[in-house]
Amino acid sequence: DYKSLSHTRWDCKYHVVFIPKKRQKLIYGAIRKHLGSTFHELAKRKGVKIEEGHLMKDHVHMCISVPPKYSVSNV
Repeated sequence: DYKSLSHTRWDCKYHVVFIPKKRQKLIYGAIRKHLGSTFHELAKRKGVKIEEGHLMKDHVHMCISVPPKYSVSNV
């Protein structure tokens, strides 16, 4: 299932983990409901697809598919 640009065929997937400062249990309750839609909206702006994601109490796991024209840190 490769994607293509004008000169390349690619399949770049990365496992990214977000951790709040001091691992505070912030991702719980009301904030949790809004994070999923916010992450998908931000990914859509960059042309990135979130393949899989898990919201834990103190961190977020995401598997993202990033086009080769962007670096992971830029996304």
